[in-house]
Parts: sequence; C-alpha cells; structure tokens
Amino acid sequence: MKELLKKHESKLRFAFIGGVNTAIDFGILFLLNGLGLNKYIANIISTSVAFVFSFFANRSFTFKSKKDARKQAIPFLVVTLTGLWVLQPIVIWTTLLPLTSIDQNIALFIAKLAATVVSLIWNYILYSRFVFKD
Repeated sequence: MKELLKKHESKLRFAFIGGVNTAIDFGILFLLNGLGLNKYIANIISTSVAFVFSFFANRSFTFKSKKDARKQAIPFLVVTLTGLWVLQPIVIWTTLLPLTSIDQNIALFIAKLAATVVSLIWNYILYSRFVFKD
C-alpha cells in the first residue's frame, strides 16, 4: 500500500489541491451568479482567482518544484488559461445545450462540473510533463 501511495503521490496531492481550487472556483462562480452577474463573466472571474491559488499550491505542494517560478509562470498561464477559457466554456456550452428543460442552476452546476473534470485532466498531464518538470 505504501508503494502504491508513493507511486501516485503527486496525483493525490494534485487531487487535493484540485478539490480546494474547485471549491474556490465554484464558490465564487455561484456567489457572483447569484448576485446577478452573467454566468460566463462570473466563470472568468472565479477561474482567475482560482488560477492564482493553483499556481502557488501546485508549484510548491503538488510538484515540489525548485525551478525559478518566473520561468514556470508563462507555461502555467498558457496551459491553465487554455483549460479555463477555451476548454471550460466549450464544455459548459455543449453541456448546457441539452439541459434546457431543467433548472438552470442545476444545469450550470452539471456543466461546470463536467468542464472542471476536463480541465483537471488537461492540467495534470501538462503540468507534470512540461510546466513543473524539474
């Protein structure tokens, strides 16, 4: 069991940080949307706040990178923003299309959850292989 945990240590840390990051993202999204802000604008704001947390938490805790953070910032920005502002809106939009007959808050939750899963997979693969690889 110890060997299995050791083998998947970075994935488990990534999952933990991802959970915290997702809570930040969802909390801000639904707060802003509940205050009447457009759901797509609210998503950009919520993901931006989560972005800053994610960089520092993944760099220091998940991947324990020792490289210069300034050299990692641009690749992190490109990978993360592609996931957040390209992949997520596409997944949210395509998920919301067939969900027009249910409550829109529930539909948004389902769509955001699907988008988050897609971007988490995208992020882990590219962070571990390119951004934070020492």
